[in-house]
Amino acid sequence: MSGRALSLEEREVIAVGIAAGRSAIETARELGRDPSTVRREIARHGGPEKYSVVAADRRACRSRRRPKQSRLEADPALAGYVAQRLALRDSPMTIAIELERGIHGMTALISHECIYQAIYQRRGLDAGARTGLHLRRRKRKHRNTQRPLAHSLQGFRPISERPAIAFERVEAGHFEGDLITGAYNRSAMITIFDRASRRLWLVGVANKSANAVHAALVRTLLSVPARQRRTLTWDQGSELARHRDLEKACGIKVYIADKNSPWQRPTNENGNAFVRRYVGKGTDLNNISNHRRRWIEHRINTTPRRSLGWDTANTVYDRLSAPTP
Repeated sequence: MSGRALSLEEREVIAVGIAAGRSAIETARELGRDPSTVRREIARHGGPEKYSVVAADRRACRSRRRPKQSRLEADPALAGYVAQRLALRDSPMTIAIELERGIHGMTALISHECIYQAIYQRRGLDAGARTGLHLRRRKRKHRNTQRPLAHSLQGFRPISERPAIAFERVEAGHFEGDLITGAYNRSAMITIFDRASRRLWLVGVANKSANAVHAALVRTLLSVPARQRRTLTWDQGSELARHRDLEKACGIKVYIADKNSPWQRPTNENGNAFVRRYVGKGTDLNNISNHRRRWIEHRINTTPRRSLGWDTANTVYDRLSAPTP
């Protein structure tokens, strides 16, 4: 789909299509545009009965003139509300959805992209607003997924052998796990996410050794009912050197992703970014109390998620875990 503004010639084709009684889909196909672009163009400029090529083109040129006042610059009350929510570590997407629904007493139509632009361009929000984002970048940039080669494990099950049902996200018990590290890589925590529900278990660990990670994983997985311990997918980090012992202790099959392939564990990669909203990369994770970990875990598991149709992870996990009659 093109990101270009409609040209005068394209508007003439639209006008001809209206006169000929053609549908928006037929006109869009002729223009190589999305049908919604044609429908919005017609509706925005008076509908089929009043559509005028010259008037529509003039109006579009006026609306494109810059500089414009941004939405949050024009509404200080809304800007103050958004700033407060960002300070609470809520994402722009969550803020936009809840504003649309009027969940917290204020209702407004604003996109998450508008909030991001206000943060990074400082149009309506001050420079400190970006500290509410989980990545806290000074400017937007492309993601860099290149990573150094990880330690190679021996005798593991590759992710290519994982059961197909694990990919489908239709049953609880297929987990993705990872180790997140603190300041100077001197402290760590384990994150485990259920693929189907995105439910999180945030686990403290004494250190990054294979023995410490094994003990923490066994303790956590045994707290899950046996029927819901199906698979665990991890990267090729040396902390999972005791993967065979873990399988025997917990009755779960462990699968290892390919090297430098974070997209094979998308639930965990995206979930870790969620965790980083509350646990910055410069944090000494040894100072995170168990009470604080439980609070973060609860906060994430009770936040409505777009990927779940705006249900919470706890709600979906409980529904999928309920015994079938």
